[in-house]
Amino acid sequence: MNSREQQFDELDSSAAYLSHEDSDLPAPRLARTVLLAAMAGYSLVTVVNILGAGLSPAETCVGFTALLVVFGLQVAHSRPQARQSPYRRRVTTLTLQAVFCFVPLALFHMAWGAMGGFLAGSVLLLLPGRAAWPLYGAIGASLFAYSAAAGHTLLDSVYTLEATLVTGLVVFGLSSLTGLVTRLHAHRADLARLAVAGERLRFSRDLHDLLGYNLSAITLKTELVRRLVPDMPERARDETDSILALSRQSLADVRKVATGYRDMSLREEAAATRSMLEAAGIEVEAAIDIGPLPSQIDTVLATVLREGVTNALRHSRVHRCTIRCWEKDGVVTLSLGNDGVDPEDGGPEGADRDTRRADDPGGTGLGNLTYRLTRVGGSLTTELSDNGWFRMTARAPVHPHVCTTR
Repeated sequence: MNSREQQFDELDSSAAYLSHEDSDLPAPRLARTVLLAAMAGYSLVTVVNILGAGLSPAETCVGFTALLVVFGLQVAHSRPQARQSPYRRRVTTLTLQAVFCFVPLALFHMAWGAMGGFLAGSVLLLLPGRAAWPLYGAIGASLFAYSAAAGHTLLDSVYTLEATLVTGLVVFGLSSLTGLVTRLHAHRADLARLAVAGERLRFSRDLHDLLGYNLSAITLKTELVRRLVPDMPERARDETDSILALSRQSLADVRKVATGYRDMSLREEAAATRSMLEAAGIEVEAAIDIGPLPSQIDTVLATVLREGVTNALRHSRVHRCTIRCWEKDGVVTLSLGNDGVDPEDGGPEGADRDTRRADDPGGTGLGNLTYRLTRVGGSLTTELSDNGWFRMTARAPVHPHVCTTR
C-alpha cells in the first residue's frame, strides 16, 4: 500500500471513529419516536376517558376529531425548528390549541384534562421564558379552578393541577431533548467532516514542507552530475550516491507524512543542509547556538530551515547562504539569508515578488510555516535588504503555547 492510500485509510479511520462515537448516542429518529410514543400515551388516556364517559356516538366522534387536532398541533409545536417559526405563526397555533384545550371541557369535563398539559408544554416550547413560565402556571391554575368550580374535591383539583403541570414538563423536556439530540448528531457529523478536512490539510502541508527540500536538492545535484560526468566521473558517481540517498530520504518522509510521525532535529537538518549546499558550490555560514529544545519546537524550526533552503535553491543566482540560530529570554530565533535576489527588486514590493517566486509552484510554503509557528506561539517575518539579500526570521518560545483552533 502506498503512502497516499495509507493516508486515505487514516482519514477514513478518523471519520469512522467519530461515527462510532455517534452510534453511542440516541439517534434523532429514536428521540422523535420516544417523544411521539409519550404524546400518544397521554392521548390514549384521553381516548379511554372519552369512551368511559357514556357519551353519544356523535359526541364521541367530536371528541376524537378534537383530539386529533390537538395531537397534530402538538407534533408541530414539538419539532426542533418550531421555535424558529415567525412569532405571529406561533401565537396563532398556540391560540388554536388553547381553543381546543378549553372549549371541549364544556362537553367532556375532566375527561379532557390531559390536553391542558399539552398546551402547557407548547407554551414553554414556543414562547420566551419571561412569558412562557407565567402562562404555564396560569394554565395549571385555570384547570385547578375549573375542577374546583365543577364540584370536585380539593384532592381531585390538586391532582388535576399536578397532572397538567407534569404533563407540560414531560412534553417540554422530551421535545427539547429531541432538538438537542438532532443538533448534536448534526454537529458531530460536521466534526467528522472537519477532522477529515483537517487531516487532508495536514497531509498537503507536510508533503510540501518535507519533500520540497529533497526534490529541489535532487534537481540541483542531478544538474551537477550532468556537468561532472564528462570530466570528473568519480565525483559524478559520488553525487549519484548522494542523489540516491536523498531519494530514499524522500520515501521515508512520505511515510512520515502518512503515519503522522514528523519529529525532526534542527541541528541534524542544519548539518545536512550545509553539506548539500556546499556540494552545490554555495558558500554557507552556519551558527546554531542553542541547547536542547522541546521536540515540537525542534521540529517546527527544522521545518522552517528546510523550507527556507528550498526557497533559496529555487533561485539560480544564490551564491551565499547564512543560517543562524540563538536563544534569548526564552525565545529561539532562527534567521536564514541568501543573496539570490535581484537588487533591482528592492523595496517592500520587491520582497513580495521574491516571496511569490520562492513559493512557486503552489505558493503555500511560507503560509505553511506561518501556520506552524503561530500554533506554538511563534511568528515568521521576511525582509529584502537593499544589497539583494532575502532574509527569513522565525521566532518561537522555548515552551510552546499550542493553539488548538484550526
